[in-house]
Amino acid sequence: MTREAAIAAAEAAFDSGAFEAALARLVALPTESQRPGAEPDLRRYLDEAIRPMLEPMGFALRIAENPRGGGPFLIAERREDAGPVVLSYGHGDVVPGMEGRWRDGRSPWALDRAGDRLYGRGTADNKGQHLVNLTALEAALKARGGKLGFTLRLVIEMGEEAGSLGLHELFVKEREALAADVLIASDGPRLTPDRPTLFMGARGGLSFDLTVDLRAGGRHSGNWGGLIADPMIRLAHALAVITDAQGAIRVPEWRPDSLTPAVRAALADCPVEGFEEGWGEPGLTPSERVFGWNSFAVLAVEHGDPASPVNAIAGRARARCQLRFVVGTDPKEILPALRRHLAREGFADVEVSDSADVAFTATRLDPDAPWARWAAASLERTTGRRPAILPNLGGSLPNEEFTDTLGMPTIWVPHSYSGCSQHAPDEHALRPILREGLAIMAGLWWDLGEGGTPRRA
Repeated sequence: MTREAAIAAAEAAFDSGAFEAALARLVALPTESQRPGAEPDLRRYLDEAIRPMLEPMGFALRIAENPRGGGPFLIAERREDAGPVVLSYGHGDVVPGMEGRWRDGRSPWALDRAGDRLYGRGTADNKGQHLVNLTALEAALKARGGKLGFTLRLVIEMGEEAGSLGLHELFVKEREALAADVLIASDGPRLTPDRPTLFMGARGGLSFDLTVDLRAGGRHSGNWGGLIADPMIRLAHALAVITDAQGAIRVPEWRPDSLTPAVRAALADCPVEGFEEGWGEPGLTPSERVFGWNSFAVLAVEHGDPASPVNAIAGRARARCQLRFVVGTDPKEILPALRRHLAREGFADVEVSDSADVAFTATRLDPDAPWARWAAASLERTTGRRPAILPNLGGSLPNEEFTDTLGMPTIWVPHSYSGCSQHAPDEHALRPILREGLAIMAGLWWDLGEGGTPRRA
């Protein structure tokens, strides 16, 4: 059999409706990891949905308990004597279904086709994406007569949407069992719906609080106005020294030095269009600002009662803020640097505190790295189009667990797009992307068994 036969078989699984039927079965399981009492559904996903796909392909698998008490993990291996060792990953948990908020009366737990869209919770994040990879793997396996030509190890997580609690501890414990030459997995969006995309890392993310706490309770604004400080005004001016009026970062240590010529060259081929040019760091292109630079955002503000304001000067104001950051920014220095900056600017009274939100570390693989070049060549051979190569995603993933804890390069091949509503009502996947994703992954799995892959570092 041939590479072309593997790709044709993967496309046939889509055209016959078999892929869509399998996706419907996955969507029907309400695997909301943030919902109390969800553990039975999380386990059902692994035992009733994933296990029956893997065992006929010759995988040995086991369910690993979460070291921190969250959703379980599936660890699987299909061992061969030749070729590289590859690790893949997916997560079967989803965000809350948000029943009653979907258009046209749709249920989040029933797959619904409307034109090129397949609606349902998890179609894009991440059930549909790892189903593409497993379906394509089966096609490649059959085309090669029951052999892959490489060893594949797989982790399916059931708590990614709850912050991947326990993933680090699991990887430390299972480091030898999960060791591999490279991670090849799928999550996140393409750069544009019509362009195959690779990304090799993710921006880090850290959320924190800025608080001005001046007094207990409010004071009548008529009796006290002009005499006592307003915490919201103090907080607003403190926020204003973190960036300029157009969002350019003013904290010196938050301005990275890692926008290398190789990264800039890769991003020059990945234009981000349709966005206001005047926001963010001057002199950078839109793609450099979202993939190659840091960005600061105010996520929420707590002050008074906007729904029922009273004539009083509040005693306290708080803002939940976030820094998305690239490689080159020391995560341990983010908050100390902000405290120093605020003190220099006259805002030593503004308290800076870490939030309870999960933090992610920034990761990146150089666009010229051997595995990046190899994967790009495979995608271009399949599609006839040069893929977009992003050194890192603009969002955040627990990618540091693969790069740092397990010590391997990471290649992500997304099968979604940025308009998929993945954490909102009306989540959907685009059928053309899924079909092309099946072809891409069948070709990529085939190429891994052909020899000529990069040498182990």
